[in-house]
Amino acid sequence: MTDSKDLLKESIKDIAEYVPGKSTEDIVADYGLRPGDIIKLGSNENPLGPSTRAVEAVHTMADSISVYPSVDAGELRRALASYIGYPNDMVVMGAGMDGVVDTLMRLFVQPGNSAIIPTPTFSYFEIALRAAGGTPVFVKRQDDYRVPVETIISSIEDSTRMLYLCSPNNPSGNTIPEDGVRAIVESTNAIVFLDEAYVEFAPKSLVGLVQEYNNLVVGRTMSKAMGLAGLRIGYAVVPDWIFREYMKATTPFAISRIAVAAGLAALDDVEYRAKTIDNVVVGRKFLTEHLSDYCRVYPSQANFILVDVSPKKSKDVVEVLLKKGIIVRDCTSFRDAGDGLIRITVGTPDQNERVADALQDALRS
Repeated sequence: MTDSKDLLKESIKDIAEYVPGKSTEDIVADYGLRPGDIIKLGSNENPLGPSTRAVEAVHTMADSISVYPSVDAGELRRALASYIGYPNDMVVMGAGMDGVVDTLMRLFVQPGNSAIIPTPTFSYFEIALRAAGGTPVFVKRQDDYRVPVETIISSIEDSTRMLYLCSPNNPSGNTIPEDGVRAIVESTNAIVFLDEAYVEFAPKSLVGLVQEYNNLVVGRTMSKAMGLAGLRIGYAVVPDWIFREYMKATTPFAISRIAVAAGLAALDDVEYRAKTIDNVVVGRKFLTEHLSDYCRVYPSQANFILVDVSPKKSKDVVEVLLKKGIIVRDCTSFRDAGDGLIRITVGTPDQNERVADALQDALRS
């Protein structure tokens, strides 16, 4: 009789487990610090917390959690369509950006197919691709983390089904110019997935291009500027032909009633969103100015900055900060990131000052 373990798909065996940023609970357990003494600047969460309107909506909805949500989070989907200025039948939902990616893999990727991934970048796309039986084709970004457009185009093959572009990119924070995106989209019939999780912190979104191309999908999230990371609300703008197929393959009831209510409330809280964006823009400038004399700081249009602490090792510098109760992200786990990069989420003014002072001390020693 076959061992049950032999039934595991071969493609799963090749997947490296996702490495998240450290949690406050991890640091309490590992270093014996008090939770109130720890600042968490490693996961690109909103340091202002959620919108008070979203919190009130969660409390109001709590008594109804015994009832299924709408199958496609239609109320929230319509509100998001209005927010980005698209018809309802071009907006799809998922349990976080990950859920959107998973559904797209169901639609377009099977064993023998490939997808192009410029690195370093958000690692879940590779995980989802491999789980679907696809093969990743990695194209390393340039030294300043610009996307090598011509190299990407020359890497497209008959087996290519998808291309992943992250803008602003995680972990580097830079965006891809519109002419670069257009060149890539126009060079292929494969689906180009443009991840705009951090676009509210950037000067410009390219979501309008979906109207021009039938092979472009733009992914978004409510985790960052909307402050709802714990509720896992992802969405995407897709051509209408993909919308019809997506609705067949997506997981039903993926967005909970509480998430829908909080999402609607957060969208309505324009003041909160403006405050969040202003905090990031001001804090990003502060961190850049206060760290540039000690390490290389890469220009960012996201809610984080990337710093190169070479010749020191990022893991050693991060360890020094963790002992002081400061969580930042060692980027060693990002493919092709090397061993000298640290990503720092923009925090509150007090948090930014604390991490800047601690990092300066660590780099002087």
